[in-house]
Amino acid sequence: MSLRLSYTVLAPFYDLVIDRALDHARRRSIARLPAARGLDVFIDGIGTGLDLPLLPAGNRYVGLDITHAMLLRAVRRSKSPDIELVEGNSERLPFRDASFDVAVLHLILAIVAEPTSALREVARVLRPGGRVLVFDKFLRKAQLAPLRRLASPVMARLVTRLDVVFEDVLAAVPGLKLISDTPLLAGGWFRSIELVKTRCITEARVDK
Repeated sequence: MSLRLSYTVLAPFYDLVIDRALDHARRRSIARLPAARGLDVFIDGIGTGLDLPLLPAGNRYVGLDITHAMLLRAVRRSKSPDIELVEGNSERLPFRDASFDVAVLHLILAIVAEPTSALREVARVLRPGGRVLVFDKFLRKAQLAPLRRLASPVMARLVTRLDVVFEDVLAAVPGLKLISDTPLLAGGWFRSIELVKTRCITEARVDK
């Protein structure tokens, strides 16, 4: 089963499972976004739009998701003219280089098949000095976690990977620097991470 099909099936129930359990952590991550600055902000894997009511006013937002059924629910939450929703693939973003000042990645890097590709694409579409706000579940480098690693191949086909090591992903994406890494939930499995783009990253992509 593809992730697009899985999340099409899960869309009607997604908020019931995710919203209350992760709301506080989501708010902590979004709180790092400055308000009323006129920034261009990219929300990768926007899903049903749980981030939308939390976004500070005064910026321009673009949210992307690969699943049409999830985006339909996000549309119902999108009441601002400063929010654009786009159907697309996180591993091949339909945006020009250096299009955004900030990227928000909530529960997407551990879902996509190739998290390194997704983070590399985010780095490409960020302007130099741009920030990346990540909230997701990651194993620590050298962490054994045998049950998570054993279950990951099956879970990755249905909803999410369980074996992503963020340090390995970041090491494969030049031009991004770690600013902060804060454990939030499940004994530090869920983390709030902030990165900054330190130099230009260019790969030809002019789909939009």
